[in-house]
Amino acid sequence: MSSPRSAGLIAVVTVMTSLTGASTAAAASARTTAGASARTDAAVRTSGKEPTSLTELRREAQKAYKSIEDANRALVARQKKFAGVEKELAGKLTSLQAATAELNRLRKPLSDLAASLYQDPSVGGLSPFIAGGDGTAILRRMSDMQHLVAGHNTVLSEASKLLEGQQRLAQEAQELRAASLLQEAQLSAQVTLMRKRSTTLVRSLTRALVKLGVKIGQRTEGAGGCDPTRIAQAEQYPNGLLPKNILCPLPQRGETLRADAAIAFADLNIAYKKRFGAPMCISDSYRSLGEQQAVYYRRPGFAATPGKSNHGLGLAVDLCGGVQSFRSAQFNWLEANGKKYGWFHPDWAYHSPFEPWHWEYDPKLGSLLP
Repeated sequence: MSSPRSAGLIAVVTVMTSLTGASTAAAASARTTAGASARTDAAVRTSGKEPTSLTELRREAQKAYKSIEDANRALVARQKKFAGVEKELAGKLTSLQAATAELNRLRKPLSDLAASLYQDPSVGGLSPFIAGGDGTAILRRMSDMQHLVAGHNTVLSEASKLLEGQQRLAQEAQELRAASLLQEAQLSAQVTLMRKRSTTLVRSLTRALVKLGVKIGQRTEGAGGCDPTRIAQAEQYPNGLLPKNILCPLPQRGETLRADAAIAFADLNIAYKKRFGAPMCISDSYRSLGEQQAVYYRRPGFAATPGKSNHGLGLAVDLCGGVQSFRSAQFNWLEANGKKYGWFHPDWAYHSPFEPWHWEYDPKLGSLLP
């Protein structure tokens, strides 16, 4: 059965072991974060390939925007993680203080024993070793001295370990803090770099669309309502209730589509113009809920129920200029080439109701384009 003194020393050793584990965990955390930072940095570097088409520009802008979101999330997560590590280190330092107090408590009885041996030789003290005495008293005092020396050495040893642990913990905490500040600065720099690239891509996309005759409003934020980073926002709005800044203008005045559909349509239009010498003709595109209701009541059987039309999602167009004539050269060309750009003629439009002019953009199909 251990004595109170040995139990106290065991507690001190336990605290020291815990402190060592905390330092190792803190260092491992710093290394893990550094690895994640390196991976993010590599992703930024590999995104430097310049796109060659409008659809590629749109994708690259979306990727850049997503990278910004991911990096921001990583930065917040890193800050939270470090806050947790700092809290754990604070707890370990509190345990360290408690261990120090325990050592001080252990020192007191040893100090009291030393005082009784050295301060009053006349009533015990060291007189047996100097002036003799009976054997029992000498043995008792020799035992006290041995206990004093052994206890003193033990306390000194544990105090030395405790001091080393304290210094090691302080060093780990300092290194962790320095690594955290460096990684936070790196992540912030990467976010800034990605923001610049995203802005550059959106501006390039805007300039390309302007060259194709798309009228970009100067007062509109981002890419004049054709910012591909808003595509995810468009999916959050009900059918027919998309705000103007979510939609992208088309070459035909007053016609708009969701950004990804509009950009893919612009790419398709380039190929169409090369084949037929004229751009595609659009008779209808995005419809608000009110416009869909008007078409539904004006052309019964030839319009989807309001709130269920792909026109209301900004993902459908009605075409003219020859495409509206079934099996015309324009229709056949678009049927053969549209899917290369994410556009297709839905099955129902072949027969029920028969609408050769109606074409739709499929975001999933568009995401698979080379």
